[in-house]
Amino acid sequence: MSDTGERILTTALRLFARDGYEAVSVSAIAGVLGMTKGALYRHYTSKREIFDRIVERMIEIDVECAKQHEVPEATFDQTPAAYRNAAMENIKNFTLSQFRFWTENEFGRDFRRMVILEQYRNPEMADWHQKVFTCGPVSYMEDLFREMMGEGTLKPGDPGLLAIEFFAPFHLLVAMSDAPSAGGKAIDLLKAHIDDFIRKNTQATDKES
Repeated sequence: MSDTGERILTTALRLFARDGYEAVSVSAIAGVLGMTKGALYRHYTSKREIFDRIVERMIEIDVECAKQHEVPEATFDQTPAAYRNAAMENIKNFTLSQFRFWTENEFGRDFRRMVILEQYRNPEMADWHQKVFTCGPVSYMEDLFREMMGEGTLKPGDPGLLAIEFFAPFHLLVAMSDAPSAGGKAIDLLKAHIDDFIRKNTQATDKES
């Protein structure tokens, strides 16, 4: 992607996060960038194409992060073996990386704010909010934990409840991180939560005691 195309993408997302997707026009995006609509249209044919490219970028980033931390990149139905071979330490590192992305990375932070802002007035944004921040991550963790229980890595239990127990503090701490006074407390609390979760739920706890 050209530098101009990248600037259009990040500027549009920043405006969507501030004012809402529906409220931002192509003219507004072009105006902030100091270019004409015609110049912008040489890179993207519509506001919808800009949004679609933002979503593609998010998917690319998520897949790359999963690869980097050696956790499943696709659904359980697509890659069951990856779920059976997952390591708890990799899940921890992946989760912390995701937290940093949603709270510290400008692109991730703006995407999060956009879907939060728009979820109650735009069904598509509501769907993305569910996929990215609520039902999607919980379902992903549930599949991981179910398979890890089957492999003997985690203690037997209800994988759905365990997924909620693992992920709920993540969502809360992401929201807390938006407070100016949060500093680095949120990620420190998340690390402590994950370490405590591992200590309580892995089979190694019984073997070491």
